[in-house]
Amino acid sequence: MKFIPKEVQFSDHFEELAEKIQEGGMLFMEILNDYKNSETKISKLKEIEHEADTITHGIYQDLHKTFITPLDREDIYSLANKMDNILDMIEESGTKMQLYKIKEPASELIELALILNKSIVLVNKAIHAMRQRSKKVKIVLETCIEINSLENEADHVLRQSMARLFERETDVIELIKCKEILERIEEATDICEDVSNIIEGIILKYG
Repeated sequence: MKFIPKEVQFSDHFEELAEKIQEGGMLFMEILNDYKNSETKISKLKEIEHEADTITHGIYQDLHKTFITPLDREDIYSLANKMDNILDMIEESGTKMQLYKIKEPASELIELALILNKSIVLVNKAIHAMRQRSKKVKIVLETCIEINSLENEADHVLRQSMARLFERETDVIELIKCKEILERIEEATDICEDVSNIIEGIILKYG
């Protein structure tokens, strides 16, 4: 019997990862709102991203060790990978702001980050609801729709932000720096939508 793998609670791992992503998103907002005192917080953001990586790799390891999984292996892997990528984008944005010596975050960046954090909160909500997916199909699907709507909003904000950025920024180097960071945050909202699509697929398949 000792050779039979113990049951893995993948829901616990996904919920832990979702909480870690939300922690990172909130910290990124703190960095933007108090940018002059952001150095220590950016270091903390890197720690949170590393902790999320550890959780994600733990899911991968358990996936290889578990004979019978509660979901398709491909769904488990894709969900963990995409969730981890959200925090990767956030950490990369914070690190590049420091590396590029950004003087002050643009108001457009703060606007996009707010949308991203709303998406992250909804991702967390959907992940927690998946534990009882048979009872909470409607809640999960409605949450996924909200995440998709926020991604569309982020697309719109990014287009407007780029237009304003090109109008006011005369320094080409600064323009490139700001453009790259804006695109990273918008990309994170895209990945939130990817996560919601995976969750929706799981719910429709198993719910």
